[in-house]
Amino acid sequence: MKVATAEQMQELDRKAIETYRIPGVVLMENAGRGASEIICNTFSPIRQKKIAIIAGKGNNGGDGFVIARYLLNQGIFVKVYLLTDPKSLRGDAETNYHIFHRMKGDVISVPSSKDYQKIKRDLEKFDILVDGIFGTGLDAEVRGYYREVIDHLNTLQKPIVAIDIPSGLDANTGKPFGTAIRATLTVTFGLPKIGHLISPGLDYVGKIKVVDIGIPQRLIEEEKIPTYLLEEDEIQKWLSIPRQPDTHKGDYGHLLVIAGSVGKTGAAAMACQAALKMGAGLVTLAIPKSLNPIMEMKLTEVMTEPLPETPKQTLSLRAFSSIIRLCENKKAVIIGPGLGLLKETQSLVLKLIRTLDLPIILDADGLTALATQPKTLPTTNRSLILTPHPGEMARLIRSTVKEILEDRIKVSRNFCQSQHVHLILKGHPTLITTPKGEVFINPTGNPGMASGGTGDVLTGMIGGLVCQGFDILTSLQMAVYLHGKAGDEGVKEVGEKSLIATDIIEKIPTLLKGRI
Repeated sequence: MKVATAEQMQELDRKAIETYRIPGVVLMENAGRGASEIICNTFSPIRQKKIAIIAGKGNNGGDGFVIARYLLNQGIFVKVYLLTDPKSLRGDAETNYHIFHRMKGDVISVPSSKDYQKIKRDLEKFDILVDGIFGTGLDAEVRGYYREVIDHLNTLQKPIVAIDIPSGLDANTGKPFGTAIRATLTVTFGLPKIGHLISPGLDYVGKIKVVDIGIPQRLIEEEKIPTYLLEEDEIQKWLSIPRQPDTHKGDYGHLLVIAGSVGKTGAAAMACQAALKMGAGLVTLAIPKSLNPIMEMKLTEVMTEPLPETPKQTLSLRAFSSIIRLCENKKAVIIGPGLGLLKETQSLVLKLIRTLDLPIILDADGLTALATQPKTLPTTNRSLILTPHPGEMARLIRSTVKEILEDRIKVSRNFCQSQHVHLILKGHPTLITTPKGEVFINPTGNPGMASGGTGDVLTGMIGGLVCQGFDILTSLQMAVYLHGKAGDEGVKEVGEKSLIATDIIEKIPTLLKGRI
């Protein structure tokens, strides 16, 4: 599903009205009707509820009047509190105000703070509040009277349904303009907005429902919107591809994992195990030779290759020729989990990145090695996949974590387009970005996954899919979505505080059977 900015959504609305001749009032009607249906289904039995709609003077308030009309038609107790004088309404909002008024709908005008003081107690008597104050067009700090209203509504401890977006929230960045409604449910129109799906917006929107308001699908498909939301149906489609009866392990790829050092063999083990659980036919772990006995005991199904090491028991530059030989029949290579930060080992990593032409998944200490280089990556490999968390991303682009978190989509898009790589920027939520600048937002995952080793598991899952022959973007979409989903399933059993990386690995088989 495409994810729009406020400007992109406004352009779709404009084209629907001007090119397809769909009147704006029809789009508003569809929006309000769809929102009212979702409210009724979400808060059933709705007839026993009292609903207050707090409306502004723009189209968001107009949507509120349509919702009020449909609720009134069902015999539901509903009042509209209009935060302006009705005479200031214009266009479709004015039209729907007059329709509701002629239906004898109850509209209370509260154009000032003084007026609002009189109805504060009344709002406490309602079961559900509907926020129709500001829409996605807001682009300035919320001040004065409107801030007072929003802050008060947030204190009432009532379910709040936001129309299109919680009032005060930036539709493009997810940041509040000083303050914003904290919604229980957000009913948005046409397409989800970026601000709904990224932090901190995720903390304001509650559950998100998308209403089809009648914008032609062809128009949406033709619009150049490069941001998407990963959806379960798409992942399910790839999972449903069966294996042919006449196959063998070689048909599902051979993955090389270059990982591990003293005290960090767990990272190597989890990456290998996750790759096998994702369906890789064969996995070989390249490991410092002194650690090989440990890994042979630890990993039953994984082959190991002991390689020359430094005095600190990390991989040595002398291992380069052996690794090149090992890559001859491999479909993909993972570099980085638990490799250590010794300069000689980092030199090995950089030499491999410059030389190998097969898909490389670079993670953890591999990313730290890459960050020692100038801003231009030391490779022309178009199959390089980087998997940083914000701290690693900051090191890669010579920035700070604060600057990364300021606009994660923009940072990842600029980096991938300039460096021609695929990127997974971990976080809340995790983003997948392509060399073309496409960004995919992942809706799965939870705070319990903030635990050591979960990134190594994700890296292994990616490698396991790439080596089976899935294209890189498909592999990233499947791995990231299922990684988060496995974490969500694990939390159901052990809770967020007790979730560990191996819990995620254990959930992979159930998800691959299509039970997502």
